[in-house]
Amino acid sequence: MQKAKKYDWKDSNLALFGSDTEKNVKKGAAETEPAWAAVTACKEPNKFVWRIEKFKVKEWPREDYGKFYSGDSYIVLNVYKEPGSDELEYDVHFWIGKNSTQDEYATAAYKTVEIDTLLDDKPIQHREVQGYESDMFKSYFDTIVIMKGGCATGFRHVEAKKYEPRLLHFQSLKKRHCAVTEVKFTRKALNSNDVFIIDNGTEAYQWNGKLCNKDEKIKAAQFLQQLESERCGKCKTEAYDEDEVSENHKIMQLLPDIPYERKDVKDEQFRKTLFRLSDESGKINFSIVSEGTAPKDMIDEKDVYIIDNGKKLFVYVGGQTSETEKKNAMSYAHNYLMKSTHPMIPVTCLHAGQKSKEFDELLDN
Repeated sequence: MQKAKKYDWKDSNLALFGSDTEKNVKKGAAETEPAWAAVTACKEPNKFVWRIEKFKVKEWPREDYGKFYSGDSYIVLNVYKEPGSDELEYDVHFWIGKNSTQDEYATAAYKTVEIDTLLDDKPIQHREVQGYESDMFKSYFDTIVIMKGGCATGFRHVEAKKYEPRLLHFQSLKKRHCAVTEVKFTRKALNSNDVFIIDNGTEAYQWNGKLCNKDEKIKAAQFLQQLESERCGKCKTEAYDEDEVSENHKIMQLLPDIPYERKDVKDEQFRKTLFRLSDESGKINFSIVSEGTAPKDMIDEKDVYIIDNGKKLFVYVGGQTSETEKKNAMSYAHNYLMKSTHPMIPVTCLHAGQKSKEFDELLDN
């Protein structure tokens, strides 16, 4: 199976949500999926992670929660209770690695619909793309580690002596969370704001940028300890501050001096926009309702609304929408995103009666 070199969102099957495919996912079929057994047995708050492997949903080891391979797609289910309530609530996310194949992320999307059906449509559904993850998704893990490779490569734990050198970038997120991403193996990727680990199999070095923060240092140190444990003490580790590392230092001798392109993934210029999807006229119509604001009093339960603030997109399906509107909600959102300057931002599909603090805060009174 050949890995895609780029995201091909025109074929991403995001439109599975609300389509005929969704309607055809039978609850009986969902109940026969072995991967969901733990979900149906779950009576208390919990988290579950699965990886898509050759069209199958495979349980991801709990010790690896927070680790993702860029060549794969995953499903993450968060089970929780609101304060003072005994009722279980659910958020289900499908996460797409940047080198995941169309078959893999289509299966992840399909299976996300399936688990939603199994749980009687209670879960709020989310799409997450590598490098563009929502704050909610990030909050599930103390550290998010993005590694190259994936299921098709058979890559997970390897012998230290056979290890291909890699450079890991540690970057703080909100609330002391940290993202770890494997970046191009070059000294040009280093920057003073963050922490990096140069992993050479039998030796690994922590490089602390002069402007990095203590959380990044701590997470990197913990990661080094984990490497030593995984490699049975056969990996020598050391840590250095940026001003201790000269051009002739052994770290720099390991890292080649080749070009590296940094990409800004933010679209700070975009203005919040509210769209309406309606078949009131007899034909389905997608139009802008408001630009710059998203007035709460303009939300009509008879229609579907899409709110985009450039960083996240919400699809709201009103409680009195027609079957045509429901069926086309996500496909219209998907087609709109493909033409935007930010096609890979997180997407959340919210139905009437489902609660979302993020969505409520996005609306203007």
